[in-house]
Amino acid sequence: MASIIDIQGVSKSYWRDSFEIPVLNNISLSIPEGEFIALMGPSGSGKTTLLNLIAGIDKPNSGSVVIAGTDIARLTESELAKWRATHVGFIFQFYNLIPVLTASENVELPLLLTHLSKAERKKHVELALSVVGLADRMDHYPKQLSGGQEQRVAIARAIATDPTLLVADEPTGDLDKNSAEEILLLLERLNREFKKTIVMVTHDPRAAERAHTIRHLDKGELQ
Repeated sequence: MASIIDIQGVSKSYWRDSFEIPVLNNISLSIPEGEFIALMGPSGSGKTTLLNLIAGIDKPNSGSVVIAGTDIARLTESELAKWRATHVGFIFQFYNLIPVLTASENVELPLLLTHLSKAERKKHVELALSVVGLADRMDHYPKQLSGGQEQRVAIARAIATDPTLLVADEPTGDLDKNSAEEILLLLERLNREFKKTIVMVTHDPRAAERAHTIRHLDKGELQ
């Protein structure tokens, strides 16, 4: 199967005052379309940095990050913003829902960056919330939802634009065991039924087991 993500020779460092802090060292990684991959490793190993490079949130110091045929490391900031809006769905540990917006309004947010009409946006929102099992919670605010339901709203928001790629940073890290299980089953379903390519960072071995492939990072090196 063709690779949807092709990372070659990527290194990334950050500067703190006059000190260079290396985070990733000459990483190469190829991920086929439709894959569900888990990135594991201790804190500070570079997992989230690698995820951010794949998602176009950050740029490498060297190397190429080719996603669906585009070397996103070469895009300008404005080009990257447009690319992310079309190609990437983000799932975070702490949901990042806006408390004054309802579930449907939160899910609609990324659609406001598209050319869809209001009626088309409404269809996308309803479909996304039905996929995550929250069609009956559209008008609820985040404070009226459980943690697991909030994360499902966040996943609905991530899939509303039908992105090329889903990136998940510790998606079960703030959930109890039962809610975490629900979220992992949902990610499996999105991968299996909707053929979504998923890159997930996790500390949890039980979460990682749901992925097809597990790769370990340690001190900026991919094992």
